[in-house]
Amino acid sequence: MMIHEGRLKAAFDSGVFVLKLCGDVRLTLCATLDQQAQQLADTPGLETVMVDLREATNVDSTALGFLAKVAMALRGRLEQAPTIVVDNPDVRRMLDVMGFASYYTLVESPITEPHELRELSEVPADEADTRQRVLEAHRILMRMNAHNREQFQPLVEMLEAQGAATGHH
Repeated sequence: MMIHEGRLKAAFDSGVFVLKLCGDVRLTLCATLDQQAQQLADTPGLETVMVDLREATNVDSTALGFLAKVAMALRGRLEQAPTIVVDNPDVRRMLDVMGFASYYTLVESPITEPHELRELSEVPADEADTRQRVLEAHRILMRMNAHNREQFQPLVEMLEAQGAATGHH
């Protein structure tokens, strides 16, 4: 089975922003996801946000942390919670366990299909940037529920220790 390199696509049309994750979405894309979170928080006229995971074969925990960040950036800005379209039962289960239902409405099919998705070019990030983002993503996940706190604590502590060790160049 071929692992498809992860890609992000997006569309913004009359108040609706769609972010589509394709293939294997992992920490290499977190700079791109982070930029989307920042931009969305500042987008005027934004009414609805939909994250489409139907073509994602895998979403790692760092990428999930940034999906949580997107939802947090939008809190209080939208009339309804952003939605995640997910039809893969394994991914759905993971989102449920990780507490995504408190931030997103999880649906199996979208209300409307977007017209035209453009591919987002990958935001480059060096190793230190990426480590910071991995840390941030998992801190966000840990805030979401007790399950995540237990699951990611060791990783966060390890990354914090690494960061402290390499803090000065």
